Formats: sequence, C-alpha cells, structure tokens
Amino acid sequence: MRINAKDKYYTELNKEVKHSKDNEIMIDNCLGQRYIGTGVVGKDIIINGTPGNALGAYLSGTNITVYGNVQDAVGDTMDSGDIIVYGSGGDTVGYGMRGGSIFIKDHAGYRIGIHMKEYKDKIPVIVIGGTAGSFLGEYQAGGRIIVLGLDSEEGIPAGNYLGSGMHGNACTYLRCDEMPHVNQYLSVKECSTQDLEEIMPELKKFCEYFDTDLSYVLQKPFWKITPSGINQFDSLYTPY
Repeated sequence: MRINAKDKYYTELNKEVKHSKDNEIMIDNCLGQRYIGTGVVGKDIIINGTPGNALGAYLSGTNITVYGNVQDAVGDTMDSGDIIVYGSGGDTVGYGMRGGSIFIKDHAGYRIGIHMKEYKDKIPVIVIGGTAGSFLGEYQAGGRIIVLGLDSEEGIPAGNYLGSGMHGNACTYLRCDEMPHVNQYLSVKECSTQDLEEIMPELKKFCEYFDTDLSYVLQKPFWKITPSGINQFDSLYTPY
C-alpha cells in the first residue's frame, strides 16, 4: 500500500496505516505527522520525508525505515522492532525503550536513551553514526547505546553530562581517540576484543544499512562506559 501524506492530518494518516490489510506500507511526502507506527502490529513501514514526534512510540512487532530526518521522542517506550533512519534524529530518541533497535545514520540531539531499560530477555539498542548531544544515556538503566562519531573524527562524539544517573546494566560505547570524561559514579575503559564482540552484531547491521565500511569503523578505539557500582542515590532514601 502506498499513501500520499501531503496535507494529511496525522490522525487520518495513522488510521490508514493501522487498518491497512497490507503488511508493507510506503508513506510519501511525510511532513510532521506524529505517532506513526503507534499501535501497529506486523507491518513494515517505509517513510519518505520527515515524520513528526513520537515516531514508533510503543512500537511492537513492526519495522520502520525513514528516508529523511526524524523529530523528537523516536521509539518512545518501544518494545520490539527496528527503526532505521537515513538522516538525523531529534531529542530523547529511545525514551524509556525496553526492547528493539534504533539505527540513525547521522546525528542525534539531547537526552538520547533517557530512562532506557532492559526487560526480561530484551536488550534495547541505539546506534548513532554521527554525534549525540548532552545528557546522553541520562538515567539509563539497561541496554546499549553506541555513538560512532563518523562525521566528526576529532574529540568526543557526545555532549556534556554523559551518563548522568546511569545505573543497573546500562552500557554506552563511544568511538573516539581520547578517553571520555565521566563522573565519579561511572567507569570507563577502552574496549577489549571481547567488549567489541558484544556489539559487533550492531556494528555490522549499521554498516549494512548505511553502506559503511566496517574496517573503517574499527580503526578508532571504542570506550565502554558503565555504572561504577557506587550508589549515587543513597541520599534520597530514608534510613530504617
């Protein structure tokens, strides 16, 4: 099914997508329509244009590919499926996501992966080819965030306040020459061969999606950032 979204209100567009009997849907001339993919099960959605906020919110069992940029809150609380963006992303990509994968070819905004968490056997993944803004991995409790910095080969490919409030099983990986600065509640180490093997499936997928040379990606060191084990929230609890 092919839908022309030009001048179409977002509720009308989403109703057409959700109730279509076709499993493959292509949306042309998308411009700011929100919530695409929310509540949609068992479909592959291709979008030409720029979808609005909350693309793939609560996504479960559907894949979305965007040939263009995306706005804020992509994959908000998503449970499963893949979101692939051939452009850049806005703020709060992957907010509270607990499963599935988000691949962004270029850059992303602030608070990427905020409140990201694992759920049972589901390990959510966000891979960003360019750079990410400040508060990357804020309150991240699980899953993997990988930032490659491919378009900015100098410096750290993330903004300030990296990993603020990170806890649980969270892992963030940065590809850069210099060791990222982190706060006292986080640990950072250069990735070993074993560490790289853990994220190799995601790196290979990124390279396959965006026609990138894996050997080029691996030319720079990767740094693994995890919670240090110090409980930074002790002062918030009332003692018994």
